[in-house]
Amino acid sequence: MSDFTPRVLSGIQPTGHLHLGNYLGAIRKFLPLQDSYPCLFCVVDLHAITAQLVHDDLAAQTRSIAAAYLAAGIDPERSIIFNQSRVSGHAELAWIFNCVARIGWMNRMTQFKDKAGKDRENASLGLLAYPSLMAADILVYRATHVPVGEDQKQHLELTRDIAIKFNNDLSKRIEALGLGKPIAMGEETVHGYFPITEPIIEGPATRVMSLKDGTKKMSKSDASDLSRINLTDDSEAIARKIKKAKTDPDSLPSEEAGLQGRPEADNLVGIYAALAGTSKATVLSDFGGKQFSEFKPALVDLAVSALGPVTAEMRRLMDDPGHIDAVLKAGGEKANAIAEETMRDVKSILGMLQD
Repeated sequence: MSDFTPRVLSGIQPTGHLHLGNYLGAIRKFLPLQDSYPCLFCVVDLHAITAQLVHDDLAAQTRSIAAAYLAAGIDPERSIIFNQSRVSGHAELAWIFNCVARIGWMNRMTQFKDKAGKDRENASLGLLAYPSLMAADILVYRATHVPVGEDQKQHLELTRDIAIKFNNDLSKRIEALGLGKPIAMGEETVHGYFPITEPIIEGPATRVMSLKDGTKKMSKSDASDLSRINLTDDSEAIARKIKKAKTDPDSLPSEEAGLQGRPEADNLVGIYAALAGTSKATVLSDFGGKQFSEFKPALVDLAVSALGPVTAEMRRLMDDPGHIDAVLKAGGEKANAIAEETMRDVKSILGMLQD
């Protein structure tokens, strides 16, 4: 991928309240990427309608995620912050990718199976096909890297599969038009227009679990507000939720191996490690042998200290929606300039008539 211009793309869906898992697993990890790559950070509002078409507060939720990006320290002068629906290239390329991807690929997506449940026949086509839109989100900017959680690795693999098939099927046309780059695919070299995007997965607590059930991911859609720490929670709410978090009767182990089979303990230790910027092993060296009655207050203090400034800045920004809208508009214009160039090239590769 060294022949492609390095670029990072990531996005968050504007449904429900942003929580600690979004912050630790995604938003906070975006910050150092700005020092190494040109970055685009998207609010994926088109994805929000795959399971539920109408949202009364979609605009407010979109602003909330943009505010979280800004509050966490993402600089709109260095990175592009925008909402997905402002750039028509996302949907346009997604349709082309629908014609590249195979139905069997979509049927293997575990998140579709989880979200559709037993009533798959009544699920929207958008819910089935949205990994194709996710691929378009990435490749309309020819992004070389995507920071992803463990649960999104399968979708990134699909993105790679789509890019590989597009490049393979259209290699000669891409080369004839003087577009793309030579890419080694096994023992062969094809002339590829799209990079084979690489994941960025790093650090502890890449998957933060529910405070009520350590076997389930912390979710914006969980019915219980006690299952998550929202980014807008004040210090009292944070303290209450951590104190009520499910644990087990045993003391904390001194080594990571002792967390096996203890999902709630593993989750709280992982959260502490991520907030402190350290490892689970280091946390356990400090708290091994201690009860949760000692560990939880320390976790409360750390969480309040780490999240307090972000929460305060988010609230300040949300009181100025005009500023957020201006950031999203400016970001959308920058993103659209990149996407339009990609779509001109893709249409040329496919032989579509253009002005």
